[in-house]
Amino acid sequence: MSARYVQPLRILVQYLFLSFILWLGWRFTMFVLQIKSGAIGTIPARPDGIEAFLPISGLLGTVAWLKGMGINPVHPAATVLFISAILLSLLLRRSFCSWICPVATISETLWKIGFRLFKRNLRLPVWLDIGLRSFKYLLLAFFVYSIVFAMSAASMQAFIHSDYHRIADVRLLYFFLHISPVALAIISTLLILSIAIKNPTCRYLCPYGALLGVVSVFSPVRVTRDRERCVSCGICSQVCPSRIDVMHKKSVTSPECIGCWRCVSHCRFNEALSMRFAGRYAVSGFLFAILVITIFFGTVQIGKATGKWDTNITLPEYRQLLRE
Repeated sequence: MSARYVQPLRILVQYLFLSFILWLGWRFTMFVLQIKSGAIGTIPARPDGIEAFLPISGLLGTVAWLKGMGINPVHPAATVLFISAILLSLLLRRSFCSWICPVATISETLWKIGFRLFKRNLRLPVWLDIGLRSFKYLLLAFFVYSIVFAMSAASMQAFIHSDYHRIADVRLLYFFLHISPVALAIISTLLILSIAIKNPTCRYLCPYGALLGVVSVFSPVRVTRDRERCVSCGICSQVCPSRIDVMHKKSVTSPECIGCWRCVSHCRFNEALSMRFAGRYAVSGFLFAILVITIFFGTVQIGKATGKWDTNITLPEYRQLLRE
């Protein structure tokens, strides 16, 4: 597949995942509302995939698993999905961010709308961009320290099985169903900023993306520039949503690279840019897309097959926790 077709393919994958997430959200809302209403009879099944919105629980579960405590039975899907995103980043850059994450999909849609309306997107001064970018790494450091180093095994187990954590998915749902004026103002501001600036939430605030970026540095797949074919037109650097100076790189190793293929897709001169494995073997856009989907859903299927997907919280327990 020619690189020019990668963007339509990626956008298709993005919106399929976004639609799937919205469907999961609707199912989970129906599940909670029916339990809350005290309905008797058939309750719609809880969609465990909704735990994709619990990355902190996923980090906590992964750390507990690595420390020999097993994958926690409260929100096991959160751990499986967290590991899936880590594997994707280790193998295929931060492709989770540019192919799967619904927040990134919405953010990208908004800045593209802004570009169509104003014929440009705002570029912050380099010093301010770097300063703001560091904030997400500070947030990542805080979470890693709090969970990996500050929590003992006993306190970790206690938190995993606490009522607060057991109903974390419902708390998140209630956050949006009964959103406070302050939270609404913050979210609205971020949405408006996303029209003017490319991916401000992902670029400056997301500790999850920061972690995936650190992992992606070790990925063997990366954008590679053929210096003999490159005519130094600068288009690749202009279209990069992460503001990476692709034109002056032999290969892109930056943790800010989200594996979106925009630089490769927009290169029109002698195919100077390509996605390559170990800097030698070309990876087609179609193969890249297949690998993203296979790794993500393959990890999920392994989780299901090994019994590490369904929560151990029963319907009576959910009823009790919601009453409390």
